[in-house]
Amino acid sequence: MQATATVLVYSDDSNTREQVRLATGRRPAPDAPVVEFVECATPAAVLKEMDKGGIDVCVLDGEAVPMGGMGMCRQIKDEVFQCPPVLLLIARPQDAWLATWSRAEAAVTLPVEPVEFAGALAALLREKGLQGV
Repeated sequence: MQATATVLVYSDDSNTREQVRLATGRRPAPDAPVVEFVECATPAAVLKEMDKGGIDVCVLDGEAVPMGGMGMCRQIKDEVFQCPPVLLLIARPQDAWLATWSRAEAAVTLPVEPVEFAGALAALLREKGLQGV
C-alpha cells in the first residue's frame, strides 16, 4: 500500500492554490509519499480542518486576505497541539525574517517556482518521517 500525505493549502487566491498543486504533482520527490490536498480559502476553514486533524504539512499564503499566512501560522502554532510543519509562501526573499517570526519551518517566494517549492515540501515530509513506498 502506498503512503499518503495530507497537505493543507491556504490561500484566498485559487491561482495560488493551483500553483501549489501543479508544483507538487502526485508527489514532490521520488522518495516522498503521494500527496492529497485539502484546500482552504478562509481562516475559518483552516481552523476547522486543523481541528479535524490528519494534516501532515500546511502550506500558507503570506499574502492571503483577510488574514495572511504569517498570522495564521502563528495562530495555529499557538493553538494546535502538535501542529504540523508549515511551509510559508512569501512575497519577497526579504520577508524570510517574518516567516521566522511566525514560526514557519520553511518559506519560499511567490510566484511558486516548482523545483524550489517541491524541494521544500519534500524536506518537510522527510523531517516528519513520511516516505513513499
